[in-house]
Amino acid sequence: QVQLVDSGGGLVQAGGSLRLACAVSGRTFSTNFLGWFRHVPGKEREFVAGIDWSAGSTWYGAFVKGRFTVSRDNAKNTMYLQMNSLKPEDTAVYYCAASKKWATIQASYDYWGQGTRVTVSS
Repeated sequence: QVQLVDSGGGLVQAGGSLRLACAVSGRTFSTNFLGWFRHVPGKEREFVAGIDWSAGSTWYGAFVKGRFTVSRDNAKNTMYLQMNSLKPEDTAVYYCAASKKWATIQASYDYWGQGTRVTVSS
């Protein structure tokens, strides 16, 4: 059974940084692609970043523009999202998710964390 537990959210001022973590257990080859999404009430869940766990290759949503970096630690079975130069519009609940294929749409992800809230004050 795949389980994802995300953490690291909080309150930060604009221009600041946060690092989110997603602890993964029960991961198999069918969940080799991990991603971060974010959700604001009234909007669809938005793709933020993804990583191919085996290859280490990464991809990002267009709005990221070099501000965020996704990475993983094999020894800890944990994925990270380092977020720099945060803006008030980055305020959202951030979720990690796992998929068996490379994807940027939430429907392609089978397993989800519980979410961690990020609030960026102006």
